[in-house]
Amino acid sequence: MLGGLFRLLLIAFVVYIVFVIVRLARALKKAARNPRPEAGGQKVLVKDEVCGTYLPREEALHEVRDGRDVYFCSENCRRKSRTAS
Repeated sequence: MLGGLFRLLLIAFVVYIVFVIVRLARALKKAARNPRPEAGGQKVLVKDEVCGTYLPREEALHEVRDGRDVYFCSENCRRKSRTAS
């Protein structure tokens, strides 16, 4: 009786260890697919005032109007802004 209970606890412990290892492996695999950006490598977002889209400053079209920086997500939004002015 006591040997059977010990065997059951041992099997439950082994199953738990396998479960933890599988979870850890899945988490590492997911982290490898979606790496986090480095703290210093975060991109600054700017807003396109025409359509309201936020995009990284490096990808935006840039103009200086009346001494201030203006950013656009596309050439189409840039044209709309020029015709509205």
